[in-house]
Amino acid sequence: MSTAKITPLAFSTTIKHLSLCPLPTRIHYATRITRPGISQPLARYPTVKMSSKLSDPLEVCAKQSLTTPNKLGDCPFTQRVLLTLEEKNLPYDLKLVDLKNKPEWFLELSPEGKVPLIKLDEKWIPDSDVITQALEEKFPEPSLVTPPDKASVGSKIFSTFIGFLKSKDPSDGTEQALLSELTVFNKYLEENGPFINGREVSAADLSLGPKLYHLEIALGHYKKWSIPDSLTYLKSYTETIFSKDSFIKTRALPEDVIEGWRSKVEG
Repeated sequence: MSTAKITPLAFSTTIKHLSLCPLPTRIHYATRITRPGISQPLARYPTVKMSSKLSDPLEVCAKQSLTTPNKLGDCPFTQRVLLTLEEKNLPYDLKLVDLKNKPEWFLELSPEGKVPLIKLDEKWIPDSDVITQALEEKFPEPSLVTPPDKASVGSKIFSTFIGFLKSKDPSDGTEQALLSELTVFNKYLEENGPFINGREVSAADLSLGPKLYHLEIALGHYKKWSIPDSLTYLKSYTETIFSKDSFIKTRALPEDVIEGWRSKVEG
């Protein structure tokens, strides 16, 4: 096993409203080339072994960056899974997959060619909803359970964001629909926050946080639009979520988020 010292590429952005903690100038990863379930090294795809006290890392397949070699791609659903692993202090080996040129080994594991994908109890499991539920059941401590009556809070924000992002008609109501959903969520946080389940981060936050990250970057770049300052509880929520060590460690680069949404905007 070799140790790679990876320095994140510097990037410039015109997204003035986006306030994120800077990445460290150097991140140390222990890397190895393996094939899922086989100890014999192969040179067919990169594996990034994340540090942890536990000895048996879980294998996770994730989208590879579109802009930067050996970096995590822009999938918010994959980030949700990685955040769950981080918050539960579970070690994992990250298998980065080029989704534009899917390798045979990956298609054998996921015939539909989708990520995220995780190996649990010798079975490969797709879909972030299924994965996070399985992780909660198998590794219940620390608990990330969101009470059923709070599990759908903020659930319409992502779809209304996509509608506004794709819109080419300023008067079609998509911006107002997004503002309405964000305002409802801001009010909820005012009365129930600072997180969806009160004072503790739960699975609902780990699902919504990556989507809000995409919202801020994509709308800032393509629409020159930002969350209104008047939504103070929502602004505080995003700043808190985005500054968590687990979030910084598992987020995509802003330029990857921008590139990932390009086809939705220009298509």
